[in-house]
Formats: sequence, structure tokens, C-alpha cells
Amino acid sequence: MNRLSYENAPRILVKPPGPKSLELLDIQDKYETKSRIYTQIFRMAVDDAKGSTVKDVDGNIYIDWFSGISVLNLGHSNPIVIDAIQNQLNKIDHINEVPTEARVQFLKTLESTLPGKLRNNAKIMFTVTGGDACEAAVSLARYITKKKIIIAFSGSYHGIAGEIASATANYHYREYENLDYHNFYHLPYPYKYRFPIKVNDEDISKVVIDMLENILKDNYSGIGPVGGVLVEPIQGEGGYIVPPDDFLPMLREVTEKYSIPLIADEVQSGVGRTGKIWASEHWSITPDIMCISKSIGGGIPASMIAYKKEYDEFLPQGFHLGTYRGNPLALAAGNAILNYLQNSEILNRVQEKGKYIVERFNEMSYISNYIGDVRGKGFMIGVELVKDRKSKEPATDVAIQLKKKLFEKGLLMHTCGHYGNVMRFMAPLTIEDDLIDKGLEVFENSIKEIGNT
Repeated sequence: MNRLSYENAPRILVKPPGPKSLELLDIQDKYETKSRIYTQIFRMAVDDAKGSTVKDVDGNIYIDWFSGISVLNLGHSNPIVIDAIQNQLNKIDHINEVPTEARVQFLKTLESTLPGKLRNNAKIMFTVTGGDACEAAVSLARYITKKKIIIAFSGSYHGIAGEIASATANYHYREYENLDYHNFYHLPYPYKYRFPIKVNDEDISKVVIDMLENILKDNYSGIGPVGGVLVEPIQGEGGYIVPPDDFLPMLREVTEKYSIPLIADEVQSGVGRTGKIWASEHWSITPDIMCISKSIGGGIPASMIAYKKEYDEFLPQGFHLGTYRGNPLALAAGNAILNYLQNSEILNRVQEKGKYIVERFNEMSYISNYIGDVRGKGFMIGVELVKDRKSKEPATDVAIQLKKKLFEKGLLMHTCGHYGNVMRFMAPLTIEDDLIDKGLEVFENSIKEIGNT
């Protein structure tokens, strides 16, 4: 593939936000809700974007390590995606459930990529958003098992609209939705750097699995009958946390033992983000239900669940509804994206470059004591900042300061984590080598300037 991004990035002509950006931001403030988040993080107005670069209306060009929160895995304005959308736009841009060539081709291609035993042996249910996919997955598990309790994990993020907000670990979202918590129960995620129970590292997964099995077999556990287990193979908003290698296989084993549907939320970790099309593939597990969204539509909203074919025998018509499910433009884009991931060498490059980026971030820990932990697979990498490596006190204020400094120098990078102290690398998979190295240089210089060496 030819170069997709602007040359000579980053390029800051005027300190952001520039005057043209400020004018548009002021108009936006006049008409749009003040509850927005990202206009507080990235104070600019966008003119256009190419590949892994974004240009604002003042002429500044930024390196994009943000990807719209992992929505643009093949980057901005990728010709493979644009051509697919334009070709479909000349045919039909919306229809409800009735088959189109784009829909059928997408279904075939998606089935051919699914992990493990789901591959070419699953049913697909289209939904509207990532949260809606998780909601549908939970509803399906409950319908199949006739049990209401769903086990999720600390640090989880599965959406914030409707009942799925109860599966998301941050309790503030439930306050906004005025939801009860009684049908969801959270176990600790095997977060090695901050596991809440004092055990040896090699025992972390076993502790979590033993807690789960106790719930499943003990009628006096106080939890109630479990209808499903919902897990992110690699946690996203919780801090880009990679579990120990034995965790997901053990989780799969115990859910099979008790005939509990295992739901894998691949909304953020899927579509090549980790160097595999699905993160579940790193551990050779087959979920019973899988949630898909974000990059599957190439920037056009799309989501769906894939699930065991036998579950479909029990579902009534109208089990899940939504006007915008399975938009033909998004499915044409998704078909092109999945075909490219399957038929190119990009995933091998993502794995190789991902290791290089982790190594570079680890090297920076020698020049900054703020870097407490570096972890990740592929282009899903977290750098956790702490005030003190021994106490591991979260350096949330440093993360905020660093994010602003990076932006002013022309690098878009966002945070996540329990305390908002994890810098996350989620650049497009197509990012050019020079933009990786230039971004790393900006990151290193910025964290040096903040100090604590």
C-alpha cells in the first residue's frame, strides 16, 4: 500500500487551538451540549485527515495515535474503504434486513474470520452500536439459559446506555441511567499490576477462576443462577490490560463445565487491533457469543454479535430490533476491511511493530520514573503512569498534563484506566514507520520535560 498519511508530520504552525479552530469551537459550544469530552482533550477543529494524520483548520498536522478510539483501524480515508463505500453508495445506502450483495458478501467474509469453532459455523445478529451489541449478547445468553445473573469484571466497559451500563464497571454510569445493579456481579479482572488480592503472579488467574467456580456451584454464594460471563479478552477502557496467558483458557474451561455462555466483547480489541483479527485468537479460545463493532464499519457505525448456531433455534422473530442495523455502506466497508486483513501481511507487521513500540516505551522508563508499567499486544498498548513505582500511586494529573503537552506538539494520544493514568497507543494499523518513530520521539521528549527522572 502506498503512503496514506501526510508527509512531514507533526507540523505545528500555530499553537493549538488556533484562531480558526477557536471560532468553530465557540460556535459548537453555543449549539451543542457541554457534556462533550473530546473537545476538552483535543482543542481543535478538523479540516481533513489522511491515513494516520489529522489536519486542523489552522493548518496544523497531527500524528494520530487515537484512531477515533480504535474506530479507524485502517486509518483515515483509506482508499480500500472509500472505494467500497462509494461503490455501494451508487447502489443503495439503506434497507431493513432485506439481503443485498453487500450484506451477503459481508456475512460470508465475517464467518470466515471468526475464532475457533465459530468459524463458518455461527449465526450473525446485526445491532446498532457496540453497547447495543453487548446488550443483545447478554439478552441472548439470558434467553438461552433462562437465568438473569451476568458475571462481568472490574475495569470492564461494555457501553453506557440501557441495562448494559450495569455491566460497565464504573458505577457513575449506572447513576446516570438510574439502574439497579442486582443482575450483574463483577469479579476482579486478572490485572497483574494492580491485582487487589495478595497472591503470587502465577496464581492470579486461578484465584479469579476459583471465585467464579464457587459462585457457579454454591447455591449459598449469594449471587444467584448465572446466565453468562461477559469478558473483554484484553480490557480497553479499564487500562489496556492483557490478562495472564492461562486466564482465558481457564475461563473457557469452567464456563463449558457449567454450561454457561461465554461472551467475548471484541468491540475494541477486534478487527486486527492486537495483531490477530480477534484478540481471542491469541489464546485459541472459542466464545459462545462475540460482540463486534468500532472498526468493522470503517468509520460508519456498525455492530453485531456472532454466536453458536444452535442458539438460533430458540429465538423468536423480532428478538432484537433496530432501524439502522446492518447498513449497506458499513457492510461494504467491513467486507473490504476484513478481506484486506486476511489477504495482506498487515497483521504480521502489527505484531512485530507492536513489540518494537512496547520495547521503546520500556526503554523510556529509564529516563522517567513516571512509567510504572508497559503492556499490550499489537497496536493495543498501555503505558501506566505512577507517582512512585513502589507505592504505584496513580499519576492521573501527570497523564492529563502529558496528554495536553503531546497535543500541543502534534501527537494525538488518549488515556484510559481505573484512574485515568494509562496512556494508550491505538494508532491505525496502517501507520507508517516514520510516524511511529516521530511519535515516540515526541512522547519521550514530552515526558522528559514533565520531569521525575
